Amino acid sequence: MAVSSGEGKTAGQEDPVRRESARQRAGEQGLLFDEQPATLPGDIGYRGPTACAAAGITYRQLDYWARTGLVEPTIRAAQGSGSQRLYSFRDILVLKVVKRLLDTGVSLQQIRTAVQHLRDRGVGDLSRITLMSDGVSVYECTSPDEVIDLLQGGQGVFGIALGRVWREVEGSLAELPGERAAVEDNVPADHPADELAQRRRARRLG
Repeated sequence: MAVSSGEGKTAGQEDPVRRESARQRAGEQGLLFDEQPATLPGDIGYRGPTACAAAGITYRQLDYWARTGLVEPTIRAAQGSGSQRLYSFRDILVLKVVKRLLDTGVSLQQIRTAVQHLRDRGVGDLSRITLMSDGVSVYECTSPDEVIDLLQGGQGVFGIALGRVWREVEGSLAELPGERAAVEDNVPADHPADELAQRRRARRLG
């Protein structure tokens, strides 16, 4: 199933006792994230080992996910022998979310759908999303009420507040090396400026 909105997924919302219990559980699990994370520079890239350390995954996982198109580096892809992938902050955030979904038993098909859904979101929107899952479907919640509705109805077995994951990744990357992407790193292969970028690289190598 595709990632669904959490709104309107439950019945029995008129029960104040169950609703308060669901609210408490959401609070205990850290799913009601209200703080707005800081916006990080979009031109800072992180190499594979750094991305792995911040996301809590192995390099083998990182490489496999990149080769299968699950999570690809958006700043610079590997291009031939010796080239280094560069991952953005957003990429690493998604990597960490994928790892958590896998750890909780969500199917790879569901994870691919969720990742595609997150790709379509703006960076600012990501910090306000909580992903909930019952182990079969993944639901997107964009408000505390939607999180509570799912918990109250028993559909949300676990949740991931992306704002909280954002803070965790931000804290990890503060102690890890990053590098500013060169202009040509973001130039598509068929871009008119690509020839100029190749000349610059040739001058540096020569």
